Amino acid sequence: MAHEAIYAVVDIETTGTDPKTDRIIQIGCVLIQNGQVINRFATDVNPGKRISKQIQNLTKISNSQVQKAPYFEDIAPTIANLLADTIFVAHNIYFDYQFLNHEFRRCQVPEMTIPGIDTVELAQVFLPTATSFRLGDLAENLGLHHDNPHQADSDAEVTAALLLYIQQIMRELPLVTMERIASLADMMGMQTGMFIRKNLMEMRRKNPPLADNLLIVDGIALRKKTLPLFEKNLYESTYPLKKKAKEQLFNGQLHFYKEQARLMNLVYRHFSNSQSEGLPTTKDLFIEAATGMGKTIGYLLPAAYLATPEEPLIVSTASLLLQDQLVQKDLPLINRVLPQPLVATVIKGQRHYLDLARFAISLQMPPQQKQYRLYQMATLVWLTKTVTGDFDELNLLRLDHPFFQDCGHRGTVLLDSENPFYPHDFLRFLHKRMSQSNLLIVNHAFLARESLRERPQLPKSRFLLIDEAHHLPDICEQAGRQQVSTFRFRKQVGGLTSETGLFTQLMQLFQGEPQFISQLELYLQELTALVEMQEILVTHLLKTEGTDCPQEQIVTKEELDSFDLAPRKAQAKLLLYYEEAEQIAQSLRQQVQSWINRWLPSETVLLESLLDLLAEVSAEGEILTRWFTQWQKELVHWLVPHSNQITAVFQLTDFAAPLLPKTKWYSRYDKILYLGGTLKIGGNRHYFPNRLGIPEAPVKIIQAPFDYPKQTRVILPDKGIAIHELPPQEYADQLAQYIEEIVTPVAKPILVLFTSHDTLQRVYERLHMKFLAAGREILAQGVGGSREKLLRRFSLSKDSILFGADSFWEGVDLPGERLEVLIVTRLPFTNPKRPLVAARNQYLKEQGLDPFSEEAIPQAALRLRQAYGRLVRSTEDRGLMIVLDRRLVTTKYGRKLAQAFPKKVPLMQLSPVALKAEMTRFLRNPTNDEKDD
Repeated sequence: MAHEAIYAVVDIETTGTDPKTDRIIQIGCVLIQNGQVINRFATDVNPGKRISKQIQNLTKISNSQVQKAPYFEDIAPTIANLLADTIFVAHNIYFDYQFLNHEFRRCQVPEMTIPGIDTVELAQVFLPTATSFRLGDLAENLGLHHDNPHQADSDAEVTAALLLYIQQIMRELPLVTMERIASLADMMGMQTGMFIRKNLMEMRRKNPPLADNLLIVDGIALRKKTLPLFEKNLYESTYPLKKKAKEQLFNGQLHFYKEQARLMNLVYRHFSNSQSEGLPTTKDLFIEAATGMGKTIGYLLPAAYLATPEEPLIVSTASLLLQDQLVQKDLPLINRVLPQPLVATVIKGQRHYLDLARFAISLQMPPQQKQYRLYQMATLVWLTKTVTGDFDELNLLRLDHPFFQDCGHRGTVLLDSENPFYPHDFLRFLHKRMSQSNLLIVNHAFLARESLRERPQLPKSRFLLIDEAHHLPDICEQAGRQQVSTFRFRKQVGGLTSETGLFTQLMQLFQGEPQFISQLELYLQELTALVEMQEILVTHLLKTEGTDCPQEQIVTKEELDSFDLAPRKAQAKLLLYYEEAEQIAQSLRQQVQSWINRWLPSETVLLESLLDLLAEVSAEGEILTRWFTQWQKELVHWLVPHSNQITAVFQLTDFAAPLLPKTKWYSRYDKILYLGGTLKIGGNRHYFPNRLGIPEAPVKIIQAPFDYPKQTRVILPDKGIAIHELPPQEYADQLAQYIEEIVTPVAKPILVLFTSHDTLQRVYERLHMKFLAAGREILAQGVGGSREKLLRRFSLSKDSILFGADSFWEGVDLPGERLEVLIVTRLPFTNPKRPLVAARNQYLKEQGLDPFSEEAIPQAALRLRQAYGRLVRSTEDRGLMIVLDRRLVTTKYGRKLAQAFPKKVPLMQLSPVALKAEMTRFLRNPTNDEKDD
């Protein structure tokens, strides 16, 4: 085509982000026509000002490099001519286009008015499962050549390659998918939607056939699903109990490890009821097995000889991430050697799955909201790939956007069997896959919530294995925590009668149903009265605490009993109004259920939203009734006030929630095995059995296959910081100085663990610019993105420093040279003044237990051991832990905490000079170290 459009793919590097004060230091441009690169242009630009150290480190562009480069005034006409009559393309076009135009205006060159395309938004739509939409991350994941990130010529080249890649993806999509996307694309940035429509026109001309693995349902292209039936081997296979039999089975594809083999046999004997190794045939068994010894393979292999679809092994892990890792990494490995492969299904809460029928309805009424439409378009692309409909495949951090609330699954009970999407529903397909699987994988939160469900979502079975079992008590407590936000409720009730509110729409739709309208009006009156009573009660509860309103407070029965007459009446009225609201809700539910299949899909969504509201208010009524009337010693009644002082969160915590015999699900499993890397706390084997209410459960310890004294060092400075004697500001100053002295000479990734976010922030503010000027980045929790993003950037760096708290103490899998130095700033005790900690301590005292020795020390020891465990995940790993809190060696309780470290690992107390020397010596090549020994 002679007049085919030319795409100018542009990237600029600048001294900063403000076009009023900052200047361009480099520009790169790649011209594309007919899918081919036809020209390139790149030049450094003299900004007429100093480039900061931060920008130099980011772009690798120095002041000397641009000193002899042309000023932008000299090249502005050339660039304007180059871009004339092209279509401007950039990764985040809003920055490059506007910055360039500002520079043109400054140089008195006419501003650009050419159309523009944003590759960020294109990637968000056509690469929906990407883990990140940063240019460097996309280039790495797609295998696009990217020599010099943050240099304009390289970034322009890779953006051009990304544009062509996305264009190819577009043209491979079904025509019906592209039609839908084009109809939603008018809110995309600049002329990005026009680019989509142009490609659609080309596809219409060619009219490509539908791929064999796709089908079209009611105008939406879906990936075909196949349900493989479980095939049981006809011959009987015998579990390989002995070393020789295991090695024969492994056939060189897996290595034999003595410790892993012992774990396999313990798992097999427990689940198969055989008595051996001194194990009685008990229901519960705890096994401590070190991280890095292959414990997942260690329990999957014996399970394969016992589990069937009728009696599946149910594995509960600590997180959604670990669920997916088990299926993607460990399962394919073990299935290579198994005579009877494990067929696994990952199970998550229903809101994690897309409801196809509801999604189709959202397409009929797309809102005028850009992000909502981007999610709709991305979902249309994703549906040509996914067979699970699991939103986690989209790698999003949160699912609280209205799109996911509108299109998330409500459960199979609410599905319409006459709907065209019913046969293709993802949740129904999940249940079918479960019936053909002998391995079901859930997380602890899902398992704990079985106690809250009217109908269990997991089958009964002989086998339940709880991996990372040390997380289970806290997760059970969190899952059992009930709360009601009166601020949210007040806002929700206020929105019901707005112009687009639920009740406004229902009253318009059901004008011909006076009885229904009357019931709705009555229900609204009850909700309004509930808001009023909630505000009266919150106001009075906050008054009882004085003028300084705390962030959170515990309310006792004595405080409620001391109310005067007015608030006690308000409390009685509140509970009465909830009862009256439930009676009206019952009537409304009956009417809605009788109508729901008579209405159009868009109208059905309104009725389902009403049912959701009725269920939500009923649940809140039950929680608040329990909050005001139940006062067992294990229940803690919370009030977390809102800043408006008239609304709050009512919260109920049950300290007995981790007691497994009291749960609904515990009795559904014949044999339960609890596995973890740290189950023995110091010399105490029964801390976790006691917390879970099964104190008689045996605990087996499998020794780690690591030489800890040789592979690790634990070092303390011989003079420490006076932690309790310093105010927060001075403590942060001294801590920053200690950290700077330790990490500066060590050109390796270093993890620094804090117990306080406030201290972390203070130290970060003191150090990050200083290190950045030296070309070294400090990554900090709460500053640079999500935990996963920080860990990924840290793992890819050569010498970054990562500041973390909370979850960074454990679960950080960075083997080998990625983590050789770990600094612990303070012993990881929880603050006893925090209300929840204080309430738990009081609960333990009432049971005749000492909170410090029975709870505080074991918890701190657990976190310390978990942090130490990050250093050694294989026999090749080496690592240093530096503890800056001398209480570890100067106090009696510190010496108890020191028992968390493996035996024969000495605590070295060194001067600053000796500490640096030991770090240098230990971190040398290990072969040299061995020669010195």
